Amino acid sequence: MERLQKVIAEAGITSRRKAEELIINGKVRVNGKVIVELGTKVDGNDIIEVNEKMINLNRAKEYYLLNKPRGVISSVKDELGRKTVVDYINTDKRIYPVGRLDYDTTGLIILTNDGDLANILMHPSNKVSKTYIAKIEGLLNKDDIDRLKNGIFIDERKVKVENFKILDKNIEKNTSLIELTIIEGRNHIVKKLFASIKHPVIRLSRIKIACLEVGNLKSGEYRKLTIKEVKKLYSLKV
Repeated sequence: MERLQKVIAEAGITSRRKAEELIINGKVRVNGKVIVELGTKVDGNDIIEVNEKMINLNRAKEYYLLNKPRGVISSVKDELGRKTVVDYINTDKRIYPVGRLDYDTTGLIILTNDGDLANILMHPSNKVSKTYIAKIEGLLNKDDIDRLKNGIFIDERKVKVENFKILDKNIEKNTSLIELTIIEGRNHIVKKLFASIKHPVIRLSRIKIACLEVGNLKSGEYRKLTIKEVKKLYSLKV
């Protein structure tokens, strides 16, 4: 038995939050009866209708790792008609990105129709690490490095840097290439981190989430996650 809103979301109709709104507004029927209580549970034998249309309960889970190109939206669809990460995945399932990368940020992003896994990866208590490579303006001095290693307060919350190293310094162009690992999910957090020490980010790419690495995937390429990888991600739940 599973909660009705979860079943609707995993069937690819809409998000869990929107499913809750549909239930509250009387738009959902189970076995012909209108359901308005969010605690309602259903099983695979129940007939579920949303807006008078029966939903497909074939909820096979899919998991993808995409190397997101620059200039692509981390969303299911875009009101301005721009390309989204979902457009790159060849599937008939309703998948969605876990978290987001900025429009101009490249690299690893996970897409799935597994709401439970998405919640594990995004919940702060599970402390899921993310590794980035950032090209920044300027050359870091000792004070900059110490501040990054000790953590910096952004919007009144400390950003803890788990790992940090300088990959390259270009004195002529006055730029640096930095790799860092953080346990954070806030929007624009890496850009805000470097902006706070007066070294704006020129280019940013995410290369790793927990045990997953972008590896040799070219920009725009994707692959399915293995069962072993999915189990490792599930093991992150505290």
